[in-house]
Amino acid sequence: MSTVQSNQAVQLEVSRVAGRIGAEVKGVRLSADLDPETAAVLRKELLKHKVLFFRGQQHLDDAGQEALAGLFGRPVAHPTVPIKDGTSYLLELNSAHGGRADSWHTDVTFVAAYPQASILRAVVVPEYGGDTVWANTAAAYEKLPYSLRNLVDHLWAVHSNEYDYAAHRETVSEASARHHKDVFVSTYYETEHPLVHVHPETGERSLILGHFAKKIIGLSSADSAELLALLQRHVTRLENTVRWRWSAGDVVIWDNRATQHYAINDYGDQHRVVRRVTIDGEAPVSVDGRRSFTRVAEPRHKQAQAGK
Repeated sequence: MSTVQSNQAVQLEVSRVAGRIGAEVKGVRLSADLDPETAAVLRKELLKHKVLFFRGQQHLDDAGQEALAGLFGRPVAHPTVPIKDGTSYLLELNSAHGGRADSWHTDVTFVAAYPQASILRAVVVPEYGGDTVWANTAAAYEKLPYSLRNLVDHLWAVHSNEYDYAAHRETVSEASARHHKDVFVSTYYETEHPLVHVHPETGERSLILGHFAKKIIGLSSADSAELLALLQRHVTRLENTVRWRWSAGDVVIWDNRATQHYAINDYGDQHRVVRRVTIDGEAPVSVDGRRSFTRVAEPRHKQAQAGK
């Protein structure tokens, strides 16, 4: 555990939660009114630990969460999913309406400048289950064998929001699948990202993967699928992960440029509501200096007309 004190006598306790990722921060009441030094310390700790956990932030409401996000950058709304009524940027994941993000992903990588960070607040928490797990994609890259690192340094992949929604789910209703198609893919995106990017603040190399990654450019579909699966297994090795048991009022902030996450869908019909604000990012840069780019961004009806 480390203790950090600001000029305004705010004393933060930062304790690692797992060996390679995640720290719990105590001694701070999150709000947009944090003094600049405390905010700077939080940003520094976020870069170090990749995920920061805060208990007991029940004072935050939707407006407070959006205002807090402004300390970390410019908040942005999801590119396809409507925001929560009465908010400017807030995305609500409500299990009663199918909001269960139970697949490994980095937020919104189907666009070029995907979010640099996400802030998630627990509103309704089930009595049991519903934990979230994060994985450190920088540690995953670092632990790859040298020959494999050398290979993936030079590969690019296509990411799209038209991924297989039902692939890893035991049961998916027809209504849920249709809702995913009509809302999440209301605009169809295809973006090219390097498999490995250089973090703009830390200089670390991280893997860009997750369920939006469809195919590695230049490989056959079969070879691409096998290599993506192999790399994804390295990302989600237990040593690279941290798991959080939510309580209502908890807030978690993560560096979306160096992590993936997975919401565990093990709570049956219990109610679970979390609300997320994302912070605008920049297009990733490959190890040879090239930037990601979006090659398709079209309304879905045009894709249907084109036979997609």
